[in-house]
Amino acid sequence: MHVRNEKDRTLSGPTPETAEARATLESKDQLIGYFAKGEKPKPQWRIGTEHEKFAFLTDTLRPVPYDGPRSIRKLLEGLRDRFGWEGVFEGENIIALSDPKGLANISLEPGGQFELSGAPLESVHDTCAEVNEHLQQVREIGDALGIGFLGLGASPVWTRAETPVMPKGRYGIMAPYMDKVGSMGRDMMFRTCTVQVNLDFASEQDMVQKLRVSLALQPIATALFANSPFLEGKPNGFKSFRSHVWTDTDNARAGMLPFAFEAGMGYERYTEYALDVPMYFVLRNGTFINCAGESFRKFLDGKLPQLPGEKPVLKDWADHLTTIFPEVRLKRYLEMRGADSGPWRRLCALPALWVGLLYHQPSLDAAWELVKSWTAEERQSLRNDVPAKALDAMIRGRTVRDVARDVLKLARSGLEARNLTGCKGKIETTFLDVLDETVASGKTAADQLLALYNSTWNGDISRVFRDFAY
Repeated sequence: MHVRNEKDRTLSGPTPETAEARATLESKDQLIGYFAKGEKPKPQWRIGTEHEKFAFLTDTLRPVPYDGPRSIRKLLEGLRDRFGWEGVFEGENIIALSDPKGLANISLEPGGQFELSGAPLESVHDTCAEVNEHLQQVREIGDALGIGFLGLGASPVWTRAETPVMPKGRYGIMAPYMDKVGSMGRDMMFRTCTVQVNLDFASEQDMVQKLRVSLALQPIATALFANSPFLEGKPNGFKSFRSHVWTDTDNARAGMLPFAFEAGMGYERYTEYALDVPMYFVLRNGTFINCAGESFRKFLDGKLPQLPGEKPVLKDWADHLTTIFPEVRLKRYLEMRGADSGPWRRLCALPALWVGLLYHQPSLDAAWELVKSWTAEERQSLRNDVPAKALDAMIRGRTVRDVARDVLKLARSGLEARNLTGCKGKIETTFLDVLDETVASGKTAADQLLALYNSTWNGDISRVFRDFAY
C-alpha cells in the first residue's frame, strides 16, 4: 500500500489537536487530573511494547547516517511507501512514522536507534506478533538498502564521535544540557537501546501498588535482560552498561523514586515531583523553544522567561512528562524502563514478565509481600550493584538470581490465570521460558556474549553484528 505525501504528518500532529490538549492550565489540579484520566477498568487494560535497535551498514558495520543513498531517511521512506505508514516530519526531514490508525509509531532516537512504539494490544501473543511483523518489515526494506539491525543494550563498537546525530530539534536542546548535569547523558542518548512495556491501572490505589512493586523489582528485570557488555570494541566491565549509564545521566530526572514508597503517595505526589524536574523545551508551531533548566512551576504561573505571560496547555505538560526518566515512569499508564534491548525472544519476554506480575491481583499482592520490607537504601544498593553483577547482586542475603526465580513463578502464575492462548494453542507463559533458562543457567545474555568473545570470536566484537542481527 502506498501513501501519498499529502497524508504525511508534520511534527505538530496529524490532525488538529484535541480541545483537551489545547486547554490552558490554570492550576495544579489540572496536572493531577491528567494522570487520573488514565484510569481504566480491568477489561480495558492493554499492553504497549516499545523496543529500540541499532541500525548498521551490513558491508562496513558502520552506523547508518540520516541522509544518503543508504540512510535512515531512505529506510523511513521505504517503510512508508511499501507498508502504508504515514510520515511524520520536522521541517523537511522525515523523523518518524505513524500507523494510519494512530495506534503505533516508529521513531528515531538521537543516534539513529530505530524504535517501534507498539499499539495497545490485549495479549502478549498479540504484542509478540506485532514485534515480529515490524522486524519483518524493517528487514525487507533494510535488506534492499544493505542495512541490518542489532538488538543490544549498548552500542558495541562505535564511539560517540562516530555516531550520527538525527535532525530532531529536541535532541539539539537535550545534548548540551546533558553535559551540564552528568557524565553519561550523551551515551544514553546516542549509544543505548531498551525494550519497555507500558501497562494500565484501574485507580490511584492500583497505580501506587503497581508503581511500588515495579520500582522495587526493576533491578531484577535489569539483571534478567542484561545485554550490554561491550563498548568501543572491548568489554566495558558491566553486564548492563545501559543501566550503568543512567546512574550519571541526570539524577534530577532519573532513579528509583524513593518518595513513591512513602505514605500519601498518589497522583499529586508524582505531580509535585514532575513539577520540580527541570524543563527541556516547549513546542510551539512545530518549533522547539529551548527552556533547558527552567521550572514548570514558573510556566504554570505565566513566568517562563522564554514565553513571558504565557501559561502552558495540557500538551506542554504531557511533553514535559516525556522528559522524565525514572526506572518506572508514570503517564496515563506505567512504563517499565529497566531492560536492555535484545533478541526477538527477549522482546516478547519483557511484556510477559510484567503482565504476569501486574495484571493478576494475587501475583501483584504476592510480589508486594516480597518487596514491601525492603528499605530505600536496600533498593538503591540493589539498583547500584545490578549493572555490573546482574544475577549475582545481593539483597537481604539473597542473590538476584534467587529473587528472580520467585518473581518468575509469580509472573507465570499470573499468566496462567489469564489463560490466553495464541495461534499454536500455547498460553502466554511460553514467553517466560527464555527467562527461566537464564535463571536456571545463571547466565545472562551478556554472560553469553562475553563467553563468545573469549572463545570462538577470539576477541572480535564485530562478530556480534553477524551472529546476533535480527
